[in-house]
Amino acid sequence: MLLFSEKTECCGCSACVEVCSAGAIHMEQDEEGFEYPRIEKAICTDCGRCREVCPIINSEETIRQEETCFGVQAINEEIRYGSSSGGMFTILAEYIFERRGKVYGAAYNDAMEVAHIVADDMVRLEAVRQTKYVQSKMEGIYKKIEKQLREGRWVMFCGTPCQARALKNYLKKDYSRLVIVDLICYGVPSPGIWNSYVKYLERKHKGRMTEFSFRDKRNRDNGHVRSYKIGNVEYTDFLSRDIFCRMYFGNYILRPSCSKCKFCTVKRSTDFTIGDFWGIEQVREDMDDGMGTSVVILHTEKAEEIWNSIKEKVRWFPCEKGEILQPRLTAPTCFAKKRNEFMNLYKALPFPAFLKLAGGLMKLWD
Repeated sequence: MLLFSEKTECCGCSACVEVCSAGAIHMEQDEEGFEYPRIEKAICTDCGRCREVCPIINSEETIRQEETCFGVQAINEEIRYGSSSGGMFTILAEYIFERRGKVYGAAYNDAMEVAHIVADDMVRLEAVRQTKYVQSKMEGIYKKIEKQLREGRWVMFCGTPCQARALKNYLKKDYSRLVIVDLICYGVPSPGIWNSYVKYLERKHKGRMTEFSFRDKRNRDNGHVRSYKIGNVEYTDFLSRDIFCRMYFGNYILRPSCSKCKFCTVKRSTDFTIGDFWGIEQVREDMDDGMGTSVVILHTEKAEEIWNSIKEKVRWFPCEKGEILQPRLTAPTCFAKKRNEFMNLYKALPFPAFLKLAGGLMKLWD
């Protein structure tokens, strides 16, 4: 039994799995490669906690009327080079580490799946930095965060807006040492298609993939190169020529709930919202050096206090809301018109054949 009637009603955060004390819920992957919760009706006690934590059912919250917005670049060039945008995530992580806290974010595991992990120093943080254009697994994360908060530790969580909202619902209370950072999210592509793509590349190059960067900055072009490493050999190409990225940014492989996202707004219930400052060349041409700039939105007094402690580590300038408004801060991503036909091909064909056909169809349809 499913928790919902339409797949647009589930974002895949897995908070319902974590909160179920009866162990009646588990995640299952569907034919499109997305995971959804399934309830064992014989075990379910109908306590209602799964519905209480759901970020789609419970997305509303009283939030501040005014936000403060900045454009930000880390002064440390190594931090900025190793980041997808301006390095704000790393600067915030340093603040938490200085207080002996933990940072949670998305990383690749040994199978190159994307999953949230915990980092407690800058070495471990390397795995978390940079954008992963794949939905991350969250199993076990909610409980770990709650345990560490109850122990009085500082904790920073960074994830998609729906994951951040799920965490707040799960915790049910505010913690003074919890810092929640959500992302300006384009939408999440299919983890199943990503895993198939990794295996396809490994077969093609006869080795095991150990690295993948969606936003490589080696050309100082704001990260329009993708690179990966298989068997100690690096392969690079333009982001626009990578077939997985073309499927993603062509809006063919996004999760159904992304088309109905309730969090595509400047107003959020988190502490910080961060993302790429697209259009920086029109706002501050002098800071458009191709190495990335972060949009930073402060939502809470806690965020303002932290900002005042870290702003000496960054170059920054204040922004009006109109200067930072990106499409994903105003409305959800619209699916490609042929998404259903596209996904039907994925279900029906061997993956190499699907990729070969997909490339030609996207040229025809786009």
